[in-house]
Amino acid sequence: MPAETQQEPAGLTDEELAQLDAHWRAANYLSAGQIYLMANPLLTEPLRPEHIKPRLLGHWGTSPGLNLVHTHLNRVIKARDLNALCIWGPGHGGPAVLANSWLEGSYTETYPDITRDAHGMARLFKQFSFPGGVPSHVAPETPGSIHEGGELGYALSHAYGAALDNPDLLVACVIGDGEAETGPLAASWHSNKFLDPVGDGAVLPILHLNGYKIANPTVPARLPEDELDALLRGYGHDPVHVAGDDPAAVHRALAAAMDTALDRIAALQHAARSEGVTDRPRWPMIVLRTPKGWTGPAEVDGLPVEGTWRSHQVPLAAVRDNPGHLRQLEQWLRSYRPEELFDEHGAPRPDVLACIPEGARRLGATPHANGGLLVRELPLPPLEKYAVEVDKPGATLHEPTRVLGGMLQDVMAATADRRDFRLLGPDETASNRLEAVYAASGKAWQAAVLDVDEHLDRHGRVMEILSEHTCQGWLEGYLLTGRHGLFSCYEAFVHIVDSMVNQHIKWLRTTRRLSWRAPIASLNYLLTSHVWRQDHNGFSHQDPGFVDHVLNKSPEAVRVYFPPDANTLLSVADHVLRSRDYVNVIVAGKQPCFDWLSMEEAKVHCARGAGIWDWAGTEDGSREPDVVLACAGDVPTQEVLAAAQLLRRHLPELAVRVVNVVDIARLMPREEHPHGMTDFEYDGLFTRDKPVIFAYHGYPWLIHRLAYRRTGHPHLHVRGYKEIGTTTTPFDMVVSNDLDRYRLVMDVIDRVPGLAVRAAAVRQRMEDARLRHHDWIREHGVDMPEVTDWSWDG
Repeated sequence: MPAETQQEPAGLTDEELAQLDAHWRAANYLSAGQIYLMANPLLTEPLRPEHIKPRLLGHWGTSPGLNLVHTHLNRVIKARDLNALCIWGPGHGGPAVLANSWLEGSYTETYPDITRDAHGMARLFKQFSFPGGVPSHVAPETPGSIHEGGELGYALSHAYGAALDNPDLLVACVIGDGEAETGPLAASWHSNKFLDPVGDGAVLPILHLNGYKIANPTVPARLPEDELDALLRGYGHDPVHVAGDDPAAVHRALAAAMDTALDRIAALQHAARSEGVTDRPRWPMIVLRTPKGWTGPAEVDGLPVEGTWRSHQVPLAAVRDNPGHLRQLEQWLRSYRPEELFDEHGAPRPDVLACIPEGARRLGATPHANGGLLVRELPLPPLEKYAVEVDKPGATLHEPTRVLGGMLQDVMAATADRRDFRLLGPDETASNRLEAVYAASGKAWQAAVLDVDEHLDRHGRVMEILSEHTCQGWLEGYLLTGRHGLFSCYEAFVHIVDSMVNQHIKWLRTTRRLSWRAPIASLNYLLTSHVWRQDHNGFSHQDPGFVDHVLNKSPEAVRVYFPPDANTLLSVADHVLRSRDYVNVIVAGKQPCFDWLSMEEAKVHCARGAGIWDWAGTEDGSREPDVVLACAGDVPTQEVLAAAQLLRRHLPELAVRVVNVVDIARLMPREEHPHGMTDFEYDGLFTRDKPVIFAYHGYPWLIHRLAYRRTGHPHLHVRGYKEIGTTTTPFDMVVSNDLDRYRLVMDVIDRVPGLAVRAAAVRQRMEDARLRHHDWIREHGVDMPEVTDWSWDG
């Protein structure tokens, strides 16, 4: 297959070609060696079975292509003195990126015991996918990486996130065949409509088509070139095609393609930055077609391997037991002529290193892949500026997220020059009451603008696209390269990124154990438009289970908060925006909500995470309470306080304690979560043997799971969302799920010893109120006046 390109090759000299090929062959040798060898790294003696790893793990098929891209990126970075980062979408090609990091020296700088000689090469080989070693993917342990690629679909959105507000950075992004089939990747092609050629860097997508996934052909690789070209042009890119299986020809073609693409990028940026051109750029990209498992075994046991799906992982699988496979492996490794690539001590020869840039220009040494080295403290204003006045609890109402919007507006304004904070969400910034930020920054947009449009801004830092995957990918790339952000989303639909946040949490957990990885700003979610207020959306928009998913993950990296009013939301937001290396989830409503705590009270309460609201209860301190009413979430808090008020009125002799929980992990034992309470603390707050009626925002079994080891767990009764919902009134939602104030009073009567008989009439009145509610809303379409006009009178 001849090499092809849309542009004339730039013209490598024979010497440059030889040097590039030497580097590529060395990287291929090191990649294969990591998969197979645990001794004899330079083949100074014939291969024997004991030189081979007992378990052969890794992915060869993509590695030659990744090595080719890395080699040619080295060339252009060095020639043009570029500041560059690369996202390796086929992250399972870990051997390739590790090999290149070792060749350029960044691996030895990070891990001094993996020296750049035969001894270090042997350790590099043995540690790969080996107990006590390193993973097979481009993992956090890999210098220069911000993207593992274990789950496919996010490489391109990560690349664009890294490029945002990094005007001098080139982000190359290798997208593999399989990843190109995923939905998240398909949506992320549209990121080019949001990339500002003035204030942002450039992304160079490299679609690497080697034809196959694990066992099947890939869709994009089987498309005729003109059809694929039309698709990519339809996405707004300007593709440059390179294809071939002759190394010399492909080297020349890829060098020309990279020069062409980078010349176009430079021209587009110059036009926007120096000439005032505002047309949306058609950014270049490269389509690279090379054989899967290129330069590996052509056939194994009579079956074709190179250029087929059989080369995806380990082409020769029985090397220890099959002498024929062992001979074939040795022939394969010697085909790279390692004696030409490494000296007698195992160090790379000068020709191998000729294309490698120096210092921080090396892909494995760029500080942009270790964003904690670049992150700065956010200029957060004092919360008192935004605090709502609370002379007494429950006397006024505010929309908590609208109050937060004022704070975020000032954060956006304070970072206008340094450009290191972004607000992201899927078309919901205004819906979630955060539109105050538009006074400080509009919405990023490079496409056409019509007169009817509002707040669109070519240089904006509010990011909206109706793809939760893309929002998440942008934000992860932004954070991992040293910036700050907040992801605002409808509560029910944040589940779309369940597996993405899982990957990010795993990344954070791993980096905490790497001393050379500096802490990055936390990934912060604001979940609103929540389950209890979906008046016009209904059942499809009701799912509070994201917190259950997050709390299953590494306790050291996850935090979940339920601020019950505007001031507590401000306090929590201030905390999470200052934090490092966490995934923080804030669940807060956007509808009018009673103000319970002053700003100072809110700060203390949020720092405590859970506490007694003594003004809401009726215990006098002379004895233990008869019952504890606990709550987490804004609507549950209101219902608990309404229930406490009913109990004060109808059963004044009852000693009621009200406990509000902001930090839900406080319910866990200290041994299981850093924020967990000791048994002593928990028993003091909730008692050891008194009934606890807990009104919770989400699925009730989460509270049981968090508190199951507590002494008082048999006395814990939780009310929450039970997957019952529709388009109905706000109060009918809580009634339908048995979370309402009347049901909570009934629960108290049912569970406090002696009340079942003594308070039977009170219980009957509560049941009657629920029945009256049922009839009222079906006649009037709104909640009963005693509910809509309720206020705290304590």
